[in-house]
Amino acid sequence: MPFLVPEYCKGCGRCITSCTKGCITPGTEINPLTGLVPVVLDLTDCNACELCIDACPEPFGLRPEGEQAAFELRDPAELGGPRPYDAPVPEPLPDTTLALPGRAPLVVKGTYASALGAVLGGCRHVYGYPITPSTEGAELMAKLQPMLDGVFVQAVSEVATVNMMYGAGGAGKRCMTFTSSPGFSLMLEGISYLIGAEVPAVFVNIMRGGPGLGNIAPAQADIKLACRGLGHGNTHAIVLAPATPQEMLDLTMLSFDLAFRYRNPVVVLGDGYLGQMTGKVRLPDHMVVPGIPEWAVYGDHSHRGNLICSIELQEADLERHNLDLDAKYARMTATEQRADLHHCDDADVVVVACNTPAQLAKGAVKELREQGVKVGLFRPITLWPFPIDAFREVAERARHLVVVEASEGQLEDEMRLALSYAGVHAPPISHVRRQGGVLPSQAEVVQQVLALTHEREGVL
Repeated sequence: MPFLVPEYCKGCGRCITSCTKGCITPGTEINPLTGLVPVVLDLTDCNACELCIDACPEPFGLRPEGEQAAFELRDPAELGGPRPYDAPVPEPLPDTTLALPGRAPLVVKGTYASALGAVLGGCRHVYGYPITPSTEGAELMAKLQPMLDGVFVQAVSEVATVNMMYGAGGAGKRCMTFTSSPGFSLMLEGISYLIGAEVPAVFVNIMRGGPGLGNIAPAQADIKLACRGLGHGNTHAIVLAPATPQEMLDLTMLSFDLAFRYRNPVVVLGDGYLGQMTGKVRLPDHMVVPGIPEWAVYGDHSHRGNLICSIELQEADLERHNLDLDAKYARMTATEQRADLHHCDDADVVVVACNTPAQLAKGAVKELREQGVKVGLFRPITLWPFPIDAFREVAERARHLVVVEASEGQLEDEMRLALSYAGVHAPPISHVRRQGGVLPSQAEVVQQVLALTHEREGVL
């Protein structure tokens, strides 16, 4: 007569089809140890033919009567006795910096600037799949990495890319990818695994028009994805929003420091114009020579006791892990808020914008100031965490906020959430929005601010 070890049963049903007496039926209850639904045995009509045991693909799933004790579940840590090797406490090999000679500025496009920032930040492992308008960054890395004893691998897909990054990041290597909106969507499951296993990695997402395949024009419609939708579960990552080729370099270089400081992915969120825009870029005075962190699964004797994993099958253990992640997110929120304030000290109207639209908004501020209008620009550099500490005073002092963006309100949503959580009573909020690869223009921003100003003067 057979007996069932539920912890080894996947509910595949092979035993059901093999039983000529109908003694085995599909289960209805989840086993909390495995998350699977084992079959159910009713041996009233069983003739002990053991065909079900032969059909079972799982070792120990169905066994003959009398062998229960031999196949009792045991803690894997106790099986096989002590490990045949010691597991020393790893000693980290710290990062170092290498001074660079002064050089004349370069004139490069944004994706090239980001690639240079990654190289200077110590990145020697790049994985990716071509997708416009980010491909030039990967192309440059394919040329540079072999000369630096680095690795560039063109993966078969974005799904393969993010899993390669899991392996490299888990080994303590600084790794990155260049992608654009549809490719970033395909990476989200892997990003959730990276966050769950606390593996650092950098994603440079050059946003383009959507939804669906959309087009290759600039957009900002991935903000909610980066700030609120990084795969399943309790996931967050620092999201950096550069506005110039110089910031593409500087913030990409910074992103590797942040990724390893918090053992978490970091997203550099650009737009299609910024990725292709050419601008003057000054190189820093140093570059990073990466070491090996103590937590890495590096493969040497010192690190062989380490484990990278996001699996916690017991509910209490997974809750505890999530609480640890929450504490890390709180540290990020407290210390990593970044913003650029332009003429905000005396502004009656504050324009909020990031990426290329922030450059257009800055031009509008200059034009309006020349007309005597007190208007300023608040530019969040971190979209998550939103820089509410710097924005609070600006919002409370302003008479009106105008959000300028190339999406249907995703930046405004982040701003409103931050204001609400901070308990800030905001002034009236309006916006200038374009979609589908069309950017707001300087003239549209000027027109909106002047309309608000005239409306207020009319009321007075």
